[in-house]
Amino acid sequence: MTTISHFIGGQQAGDSGAPSQAVFNPATGETPSQVLLGGSDEIGAAVAAAKAALPEWAAMPVLRRARVLDRFKHILWSRQDELAEIISREHGKTHDDALGEVTRGIEVVEFAVGAPHLLKGEFSESVGAGVDSYGIRQPLGVVAGITPFNFPAMVPLWMFPIATVAGNTFILKPSERDPSAPMALAAWLKEAGMPDGVFNVVHGGKPAVDAILAHPDIKAVSFVGSTPIANYIYTTGTANGKRVQALGGAKNHMVVMPDADLDMAANALMGAAFGSAGERCMAISVAVPVTDKVADALVARLKPKIEALKIGPHTDREAEMGPLVTEQHLAKVRGLIDQGEKEGAEVVVDGRAFTQTAQGYENGFYLGGTLLDRVTPDMSVWKEEIFGPVLSIARRDSYQDAVDLIHNHSYANGVAVFTRDGDVARGFVNEIEVGMVGVNVPIPVPMAYHSFGGWKASIFGDHAMYGAEGFRFYTRLKTVTARWPRGMRSDPEFTMPTLG
Repeated sequence: MTTISHFIGGQQAGDSGAPSQAVFNPATGETPSQVLLGGSDEIGAAVAAAKAALPEWAAMPVLRRARVLDRFKHILWSRQDELAEIISREHGKTHDDALGEVTRGIEVVEFAVGAPHLLKGEFSESVGAGVDSYGIRQPLGVVAGITPFNFPAMVPLWMFPIATVAGNTFILKPSERDPSAPMALAAWLKEAGMPDGVFNVVHGGKPAVDAILAHPDIKAVSFVGSTPIANYIYTTGTANGKRVQALGGAKNHMVVMPDADLDMAANALMGAAFGSAGERCMAISVAVPVTDKVADALVARLKPKIEALKIGPHTDREAEMGPLVTEQHLAKVRGLIDQGEKEGAEVVVDGRAFTQTAQGYENGFYLGGTLLDRVTPDMSVWKEEIFGPVLSIARRDSYQDAVDLIHNHSYANGVAVFTRDGDVARGFVNEIEVGMVGVNVPIPVPMAYHSFGGWKASIFGDHAMYGAEGFRFYTRLKTVTARWPRGMRSDPEFTMPTLG
């Protein structure tokens, strides 16, 4: 069995006798490796390495820092298949889906390489007689990121490229369920010329998280995960004086208007609901057809497509959906389907009946696609984030009913509307209280030069991820007002300076 250690100060670190956790291959149910679990000692060592590297890294011209990221970008492009294989082996998503994750992560690196332009300050000449004023953005210091299992490469890439190119040093605490992708990123960063200590990886559970939140030398924390943990990270981190951005859970709805192209909508729902086995914070888990006529037609299109889903391991390049990440998560999703049926949802397609028969994969954590109709707001399957291959149909009588349904949910991460009516689309974009909106686009994940973030219980803190918001989060503004004397000194002034 392979042991996955930490990456601290530019090298593998960790005691082989330390606590560890099994890492599963979800496709087979086997445990080919284990990961060491760190705590306060390992976080302390990572902070020490990051602090030691900080002065030289922060003082390096931003163009040189960007060149390191540029070399890293080229390594990622040349090894994208290798990274996708690493992701699929521990997460279970299909190879093509993992490649998509890698691509979206690299796009943030491409954006970060533009830091010399993005970090340019503002300058105002002659704000007063012989007085100039300008603003500069400076790094915070040692910062940390805590990332989820569902995107073991992409979400870390949302964080550390921008943080480091801005002059910070970084400690990553990835999910212990799929730790190999972050370790590959660490090794490739070193290969690209990142100085030792600028980027560190510490694996672990709650003890490692608590150590990050408590350490006085960590100035900011980025987090992506569930809402209860996001709330905990934000509350604890800010109480300890840290800047925190914490992205939480989601329950994303897709409104299907009577004028929508229903074939287009059905195809969009298939990818948005069942891609990555629904383990996405931007997955569409609730379709909201307006009128029963639209609902009936939509269900009729979806049912055969879901029944025909090709489910298998990532080694099968024709597979459209892989397994869930762990046996425990599989049991949770099955339990929510059970509860939905008990509460009155109509099970149109039952993924619980799926059995994987491919040789060698019979013990994998597979679940078939599930379609639940006539779901109402009092049901658990509407209230809770299922994070699995389950699509609910919540029928509404009117556009306003659909909007009200969405507004009544505590989450507000992503949403979509499918329509041919420009007036409906424009009105929806303006009035819907959700952070990311798609118009005839089911998963409106912003490009790297925009920013990612929901509203309400889907985010804690004032900053979204990556894009311009990312640079604002990982830097602090300093404003300078300067006057250069002309060789004469004036008498002291005791009134409020007007600079005029």
